[in-house]
Amino acid sequence: MTTCLVTGGAGFIGSHLVEALVARGDAVRVLDNFSTGKEANLSAVADRIELIRGDICDLDAVRKAVAGVQLVFHQAALVSVPRSMHEPATNHAINIDGTFNVLEAAREVAVDGVVLASSAAVYGDLPGLPKSEDMPTGPTSPYGLAKLVGEQYARLYRQCYGLPTVALRYFNVYGPRQDPSSPYSGVISIFMDRLLAGDGVTIYGDGEQTRDFVYVADIVRANLLAASSPPEAAGQVFNVSTGQATTINALWDTLQAIAGGSQPARHADARSGDIRHSVASPERARRVLGYEPSTPLTEGLRRTLEWYRASR
Repeated sequence: MTTCLVTGGAGFIGSHLVEALVARGDAVRVLDNFSTGKEANLSAVADRIELIRGDICDLDAVRKAVAGVQLVFHQAALVSVPRSMHEPATNHAINIDGTFNVLEAAREVAVDGVVLASSAAVYGDLPGLPKSEDMPTGPTSPYGLAKLVGEQYARLYRQCYGLPTVALRYFNVYGPRQDPSSPYSGVISIFMDRLLAGDGVTIYGDGEQTRDFVYVADIVRANLLAASSPPEAAGQVFNVSTGQATTINALWDTLQAIAGGSQPARHADARSGDIRHSVASPERARRVLGYEPSTPLTEGLRRTLEWYRASR
């Protein structure tokens, strides 16, 4: 039995990962400060995990959480580009200092591996699509910069200390448990909330910006594969994407078709720091990790909409 730590394990992605680890028979410990995570997200496995209330910004708390652990999945983060623009110091403390604390604590006890959640935001708005891991990076927000620093720390901890690390560049993740009540939620969760309320939506910009939407189960699978990856993967970064670009306008139209809605979208000015086009090749992850995106967008949206309807 492997003992795993999931930072941010009460959050949207983290809780799905926790469930998958429990299902395969691992001993799972969760470290979460519940700033955005919810105990309800872990209700299905609450009696089979160890839950620690603590903050990745507190190195001593991270050290206690890492003690006796073989694998670390670092999901805890401030995950909002807009919030990072308004609160750069908070973004730095959580996404840079917090990630350093996780790597340092993992190094001190020589864990078998650390899988870090990174982001498509590291690419910024530089030309060239689809994005591949050997392309230049150019973050356009403090959030994207912090994620890039986390990747570089992970690579250096592999190079300098022999700590096996893998960083996964998530593209636009969606699925059950994504909180639509936050002003910094993902576009799909916000759209679904408005759709079920019978309201229209506001699309920032002309709606022709594109995103690579990845269902949460595929993100979880990528994490599990990264944790058991071959030695050549250590210190590397991998896109976790589908390779399919979808415009925001098309997303809204697809959701309405699934739900039987007919609300027109309103448009507002584009938001500062938002990237115009984002789609990535998952080829390196496919070749090295064995990752294969398996959930088509329409199917993932149907599953997510079912969950939102039930949760309302």
